[in-house]
Amino acid sequence: MGWMRDETGLDKTAANFVPLTPLSHLRRAAKLFPHHEALVYGSFRKTYAEYYERCTRLASALAKMGVQPGDVVATVLPNIPAHVEAHFGVPACGGVLNAINIRLEAETISYIFEHGEAKVVLVDPQFMNVVQDAIAQMNGPAPQIIEVADDQGGVHAATEYPEYEDFLAGGDPDFDWVMPKDEWESLALNYTSGTTGRPKGVVYHHRGAYLMTMGTAITWPIPRHPKYLTIVPLFHCNNWNHTWAMPMLGGTIVCCRDVTAKNIYDGIADEGVTHFGAAPIVLNTVINARDNERRDFDHVVEVFTAGAPPPAATLKAIEPLGFNVTQVYGLTETYGHVTECLWHDAWNDAPEEERYAIKARTGVLMPMMEEITSMDPDAMTQIEMDTEAQGEIMIRGNAVMKGYLKNPEATAEAFRGGYFHSGDIAYQHPDGYLKVADRAKDIIISGGENISSVEVEGALMHHPAVSLCAVVALADDKWGEVPCAFIETKDGATVTGDEIIAFARERLAGFKTPKKVVFQDLPKTSTGKIQKYELRKIAAEA
Repeated sequence: MGWMRDETGLDKTAANFVPLTPLSHLRRAAKLFPHHEALVYGSFRKTYAEYYERCTRLASALAKMGVQPGDVVATVLPNIPAHVEAHFGVPACGGVLNAINIRLEAETISYIFEHGEAKVVLVDPQFMNVVQDAIAQMNGPAPQIIEVADDQGGVHAATEYPEYEDFLAGGDPDFDWVMPKDEWESLALNYTSGTTGRPKGVVYHHRGAYLMTMGTAITWPIPRHPKYLTIVPLFHCNNWNHTWAMPMLGGTIVCCRDVTAKNIYDGIADEGVTHFGAAPIVLNTVINARDNERRDFDHVVEVFTAGAPPPAATLKAIEPLGFNVTQVYGLTETYGHVTECLWHDAWNDAPEEERYAIKARTGVLMPMMEEITSMDPDAMTQIEMDTEAQGEIMIRGNAVMKGYLKNPEATAEAFRGGYFHSGDIAYQHPDGYLKVADRAKDIIISGGENISSVEVEGALMHHPAVSLCAVVALADDKWGEVPCAFIETKDGATVTGDEIIAFARERLAGFKTPKKVVFQDLPKTSTGKIQKYELRKIAAEA
């Protein structure tokens, strides 16, 4: 029978095995840092003792309302304190948090309410009308509404629904948190963007979120008591799990309702913000801030950027302003970022252009992951790491979703071959570092040649008049498809389409050069991703 060992009496007990959950971070912080500032939003300032009590009252009040373990509690809220509190208060009563994108239309919100079976929804007055319209379209039981006034933001209660602060007042500050008995229990429900068909419900477990917080703290330069600005929406991968991580470090969460250059600079100068996550479009906002929006500060702000591969030109422009940017990569299905461009000292002395090109790499797996690589999606074999062969990014690890709610077929397909299929196309360097070439659906096939829209965008971003750009396929009788560039220019800048094309031709192979240039504001999601499907429609009608 082979080698055997006697493990009699070596069992899991309450003393040596506790299910992993990010809820533990706040319970610990309330004891270790009771008087340290935990949550800040203008004049709203709460210590860890106060923050913990408010989350406890929320959990108690939800339980009194009838929320039972496993029930879904939704939010339609911006990045305000109540949304941060919901990330602990909802699971503390055993509920599953469903943070909903505040930019969605009523029909999609209605679908999410029904599909997720939300029992309660916390709503900001700004979004009350769309939520009411969504509920009116529902066929099944509707969630009960709690209105969350934001007096700091000038958005006051305006309905007959129970108001959040009154709701908290009715909660018991001594309520006993409902901790998971199994770390596989569901913690959160997040819906994909749904650009093609209905959005899918991505289910997170407590174990994945806990390990995500640990992995982030290990790999991102985060000291004790960081000050973290909530730029990433709390409805987007639950703020990349950073809200759950901050109590572990005794950090201060600084809420930001409206993401503007002024608010970012004010947060850094007035609150001493040391860390934030953001899409590259937010970095461009910081870079292109007007003089009256900028503030002086004397420390380096650490930034994780993800959502789209950041052009090297963006990294080159923002770092001299006082920001150290690390490229990370992930998806809703992976709790947020799961790779990082881990920096090596050997690169410090590389020529500037080479250094920023390296920093724009997608990177390597973070500590909580087991394997992330690029593979042939059909044969499920590793591609050559020669910076030329391309495959699909495949992911295995604890920060991968449980699956898609009520959709076993889509779950099975996503996990085919024992990996999560990302849908992102990438090549690899000999050292294993990944570089996203494109989403599979964004590759432009011109005369049989594959063109990476990301590569073309990276070249165009070097033009001094370009603030933001996106490249999509344009139908062509001869070549099948050719690149079409959509461009937002910087304030006061002027440039012609011919000049853009000539600029690109100096940097790209001829077949990769855009054949058409359109100047307009680019449609974006609430997380700053450019909605290329909208641009494809415009290109198709051109």
